[in-house]
Amino acid sequence: MLLVLKYVVPKGYSGITIYPFVVLKKECQKADGVFINHEKIHLLQQKEMCVIFFYVWYVIEFLIKLLKCWSWNTAYRTISFEQEAYANEANLGYIKKRPKWAVFNFI
Repeated sequence: MLLVLKYVVPKGYSGITIYPFVVLKKECQKADGVFINHEKIHLLQQKEMCVIFFYVWYVIEFLIKLLKCWSWNTAYRTISFEQEAYANEANLGYIKKRPKWAVFNFI
């Protein structure tokens, strides 16, 4: 379900996925197929990991990468969940063909 709630989305980001919602900063983003596909990949990742384990893993991986590189943006971009989403966001058929646990190919 797509929601537009600009004050929920953290500063510097365009959207956030909190299962089962995709929260967007702007209404016009609903028409951006690549962006929505990126967020839908996160929905699948969260569902596979029973939601709570996704967030635990996401935070731990982010903190480890942040300690390694001391760059917020680099740490965020190198999280395995983000790597899968960014690598496949332009492939609008990816969600239908995505193998289960595909995120583990990005660790």
